[in-house]
Amino acid sequence: MPIRLSAFPKCYLDAIAGDRSMSVFDWITMARPLDADGLEMYEGFFTSLEPAYLDSVGEAISSAGFSMPMLCCSPDFTNPDPSARRRAVDHHAALIAVTRRLGGPGAVCRVLSGQRYPEVTREHGLHCVVECIEALLPVAREYDIVLGLENHYKDGFWRYPEFAQKKDVFLELLDLIPDTQNFGVQYDPSNALVAGDDPIELLELVAPRVVSMHASDRYLVPGASLEDLRQSDGTLGYSPSLRHGVTGEGLNDYHEIFRILAAHRYSGWISLEDGMNGMDEMVASLAFLRRMSAQYFPERP
Repeated sequence: MPIRLSAFPKCYLDAIAGDRSMSVFDWITMARPLDADGLEMYEGFFTSLEPAYLDSVGEAISSAGFSMPMLCCSPDFTNPDPSARRRAVDHHAALIAVTRRLGGPGAVCRVLSGQRYPEVTREHGLHCVVECIEALLPVAREYDIVLGLENHYKDGFWRYPEFAQKKDVFLELLDLIPDTQNFGVQYDPSNALVAGDDPIELLELVAPRVVSMHASDRYLVPGASLEDLRQSDGTLGYSPSLRHGVTGEGLNDYHEIFRILAAHRYSGWISLEDGMNGMDEMVASLAFLRRMSAQYFPERP
């Protein structure tokens, strides 16, 4: 069956979750004309976690003709302070309940590893993240929610990049958490590019465990190269030479991505992170993803 598509307003992230010049209800209203099946939410969109408020968000999503397949959360499980990590686990447990309330059984609640604090070693960081995620797995099972570990770059409100940004750390972390019922991969090909990794190579390695996916694209300005953008630590930053644009027209090979997903009988959602240059680009990107879905995941008689 065709892949279900959701939309995430990366273009309005700061407005909704930062300066609050927009509300999540404004975004839901704006999204009504989009050819999407769902709207991904971000924890920072909410001004309260009270049931009545959350139900009003859920009613707005449903009234607009959408569902909520994923709640995008940014736990910091590598914080050097053990009490801060405990608070992060407690907060994320509450967000798992929010995911169930708004998304229903089987919805994905994103998890991250945490920040790459200079004083946190790789060994200790992995220990901390595994400990935190394993503490949350019983909660995910209770609510019938899937935790999706994203190959991430950096939450917009963090000081340091992702601890497990690079492929080798991400894969080691994934191997340390073998649960395949309530835990998997939230795959983002653009983040692999930003990390200096090959998105296709990463997907080939994690495809059996992918439970959700972000779609976006990156472009190089004329005269720039990926090598030019490499920083001293071997990663890529958000350079002015690396820009967002219409999905399917940039550096990601979406034909190969969809081929791999289809070969592994992927049945999750693809959430579009787009619109940095206006809603017209989001419309064009969703149309592209619909075409790809029809080509690689056709209706079965």
